[in-house]
Amino acid sequence: MGIEIERRFLVENEDWKSLVINREKLSQGYLNSNIDEWTVRVRIIDKEKSFITLKSSLDGFTNHEFEYPLPIKDAIQLLDLSENKLIKTRYSLNINGKSWVVDSFEDFNDSLTIAEIELESELEEIDVPSWCGQEITGIKSLSNASLAKIPISILAIKDRIKAKDP
Repeated sequence: MGIEIERRFLVENEDWKSLVINREKLSQGYLNSNIDEWTVRVRIIDKEKSFITLKSSLDGFTNHEFEYPLPIKDAIQLLDLSENKLIKTRYSLNINGKSWVVDSFEDFNDSLTIAEIELESELEEIDVPSWCGQEITGIKSLSNASLAKIPISILAIKDRIKAKDP
């Protein structure tokens, strides 16, 4: 079974940039609009690779996630058909032997930068870098699917956090 355990944080400054080991441009489209059920995402990476992903939340930290390669031609067509889209640059970092990513969003979400780390278990302890601010793990209104539907330019971070999911 595909399980993803991750924690997410707002990024407060650019101190992480000196730690970047790789970057990719991601274009994502969401084929359904109800984030409380299964999310179906098409992702194109650097206009070269593409995937279709099915994702469903189990709880704040853990999600079911199934991802499969998709022919680029099909991914482009599905992205074009997607009503809810976003673009971001994903930066890979290695911090204390752990893989982190920092997503810098573009277009209507361009004021937003989020750091993520995938974990082996919900009990795994991590050292949160000093450039990470508030933890946003489990806040559905700050999920990528939600940001594609209602960008940060429409509903600000502070309003999204106030409306934190129970």
